[in-house]
Amino acid sequence: MKKQKDTCETRLTDSSAVEHVVERLSGERELAGMAEMFKALAEPTRIKIIEALSLRELCVCDLSVVLGMSQSATSHQLRLLRHLGLVRFRKAGKVCYYSLDDDHVSELLSAVREHNLHKREK
Repeated sequence: MKKQKDTCETRLTDSSAVEHVVERLSGERELAGMAEMFKALAEPTRIKIIEALSLRELCVCDLSVVLGMSQSATSHQLRLLRHLGLVRFRKAGKVCYYSLDDDHVSELLSAVREHNLHKREK
């Protein structure tokens, strides 16, 4: 069986297809923000935090037990996720509770999980 090349064997372009895509692509600033978010999600610990918070709101102390990490290390990860707008916190006296910023975050996690399951089934 001959291996197929994964590149075009001609230099023809479809100008209407190119124009359609170029007009709709995100701007550089938006792309940079999206890349920053994906970079943050490339760390399994941060995905575990998001997954835990998709199940319920947790204080930093409880979350550090779930993760098996120090409170300081957990807070560091949460600060990064908060900076990106993925999680938010509220104070109740001396306790700081974290939750997902909105439903988009859990939808993103679900979409990635579904894609991985689909990829494994192929």
